[in-house]
Parts: sequence; structure tokens; C-alpha cells
Amino acid sequence: MFFVGIDVAKRSHQAAVTDISGNIVVKPFNFRNSSDGFAKFLSALTNNSIEKDDCTIGLESTGQYWYPLYFFLIENGLSVKVFNPIQTAAFREITIRKVKNDNLDSLLIADFTRFGRYSETYIPDETMLALKNLTRFRLSISDICGSLKKKVIAILDQVFPEYTNVFSDVFGKTSKQLLEQFSTPDEFMEISTTKLANLLNKVSRGRNGREKAELLKTAAQTSIGISYALDSFSFEIKQLVAQIEFMENQISEVDAEMAKLLSQTEYGVITTISGIGPTLGSVIVSEIGDINRFENSSKLVAYAGLDASVKQSGEFNSSKNKISKRGSPYLRRALWMAAFMSLQCDPSLYDYYSKLRARGKSHRLATTAVARKLCIIVWAIMKSKQPYSPKI
Repeated sequence: MFFVGIDVAKRSHQAAVTDISGNIVVKPFNFRNSSDGFAKFLSALTNNSIEKDDCTIGLESTGQYWYPLYFFLIENGLSVKVFNPIQTAAFREITIRKVKNDNLDSLLIADFTRFGRYSETYIPDETMLALKNLTRFRLSISDICGSLKKKVIAILDQVFPEYTNVFSDVFGKTSKQLLEQFSTPDEFMEISTTKLANLLNKVSRGRNGREKAELLKTAAQTSIGISYALDSFSFEIKQLVAQIEFMENQISEVDAEMAKLLSQTEYGVITTISGIGPTLGSVIVSEIGDINRFENSSKLVAYAGLDASVKQSGEFNSSKNKISKRGSPYLRRALWMAAFMSLQCDPSLYDYYSKLRARGKSHRLATTAVARKLCIIVWAIMKSKQPYSPKI
């Protein structure tokens, strides 16, 4: 039996081969992260009489660089073990403390694979991987969109601070369409109250009109906003609002695609849980993957990083432990958001939250506890594939 260690990098990888006794069979060699490089790797195995069914390949899940190589090896019938770099880092401390270079890394990975004491990285199926890609893409767009909104508010605070008092939601449909045309007090003053009222009535479909127009005109007339370089600020606001509009449309399209993929998994039932719709459900399911990876709900709670960290030394045990935050930040974030939503529609979870608040727990701590409880519910629902029935 042979063990191949591959040190993954962006441009090129390095591989080394050892036998079952740990003897070096193939010294570390480089091969490019390309089709020719992959062919070179297979040739190295063949030239050294290493059969596909007589070797195990180990590689680290380093960023996104390992995916092409992994799927190439799998498609060529090779046995591949993928593990977290944290595991090899700990192994390095035992074997070659404080020494790290490419030659030693590939041999270390080969030895680590040979010893077999590792936890393999979970590789999702095609549908789950697609769902995971889209959910993370959505989160990135959402974060960028949030950043753009902060920039708009920052500019309005300079040129027209009173605007945010007129609209409770600056980024509501009516306000956004208005900002695409008018963004400074001077621009609002240039249009008559009647025309502004008609425009508001049109974009809000009758919900706003003369009263809102008069409020805007008064706010513009008495504004304390700066009067320097207004053209540039106005241009910037309109460009930012256009970007926000574009990204929000993208988010809607991504949401629809995510909902479609979620329905193709066996865990669509997760949307029956109070506070979890198709979007949050997609994030939660894609981050968890196969629920059978978790023997019990406690392991899923730990994976989400919602378990309490332990501070203990000798006879000392801390009574003020925070959550570990060692698991998936995406899953933790989705569960926390779902917890916040569930407080508005699930009486049993709201009752649990209220009892914690009555005991003096802060809103954040109580909501985190609800997220932990929700994580346990998620495990049970995904495990049983039965709809959620809240206790009243």
C-alpha cells in the first residue's frame, strides 16, 4: 500500500509518496495546476508501479484550490482523503516542530494519511454544492449591498440630513426612485410641490402624495446640509442607488434559484420551522449538508459554534462562558437571524426567550440561546424529515 501526500497551492502542487512503513518511494516533486500538470502526476504514479487501487491520496482543503485536483483524481478512480489543514498543523507540531517548507509538507501529508487518524472533510453532492455556492454568493452580495447603503446614508448626513426623517425606510421602493432623480435640497427646491406630489403618488401607487411632498419641501428649505460640491455628491448618491437597485434584483433572482435547489434536496421540510423561509433554510441546509454526519444535536450545535466554551483549570470552573464560535460562521449567522424571526411567530420560542429575559439575561444572550434551541430543532426536523409542530 502506498500513501501520496499532496501540498496544494494556487499555481502548482507538490506531491510525495511513501510506503506502508513510511519509507520514501517518490521524492517530493512539483506539478502544475493544469491539465498537463495533472497528467504528469498520474505518470509519476505509473512510472513507479503504483496502481490506482493500491494507493491512498491525502490532501488539505486549502481555500478553493483543491477542488479541481480533487475532482480530477476522483474521476480517474483514485482514493482521495481530504482533511482540514488544522489537523496537519497539529501533526506538524508533533513531528517536525517549527519547521515548514514545501518538501516537508508533502511528506508530512503522506505520513498523516498513512497514520489514518484524521477526520475527513465533508464533500457535498452536486446539488448541495450548488446550493452552498449560491447561498454564500447571496451573502456576499447582501453584505456589499449593506455597505453601499451605509455610504448613501453617510452622504445624506452631509448634504441632506433631514431626508432620513421624512422616510422611515430610506431604501424603500418610493424613496429609492425619488433619490434616483433628486438627492440634494437644491434639487428638491427646483421642483414644484404639485409635481413632486404627483411623482410621489405615482411611484408609491397612491400611498404618498401632497403631504409627503410638503414635508420634503420644508425639509429641503430648512436643511443644514453643506452646499459645497453638491453636484458630485448628487451624482454619487444616484450611482450608489442604481447599484443597490441592481444588487437587490440580483438577490431576488438568487433567492428564486436557491428555493429551486432546496426543493431538490431531501430537507425542504426545514421551511416548516417558524422563522425559517426558503432563503435561510437554504443557507442552513447547505452548510449542514448530510445531517447523518452529526450523531446527535449536540454535535450540530458545536458545528454551528453555538456551544459554550469551557474555561477550567484545576479546581476553577468559569461560570461566565461565551459561545465557542468555532464552527461554521455562515450557519451560526443564519441560525441567529432565524432565531430573531422566530420570536415573532413561534409562541413556544418567544416564551423561552421571555423566561431568559425575566432571569436578567440580555437580549443578545437570550436570542443566542434561542438560536441554540433552534439548532436542536433543525437537527430533529432534518433527521426525521417530518414537518415542525411548535409546542403551544
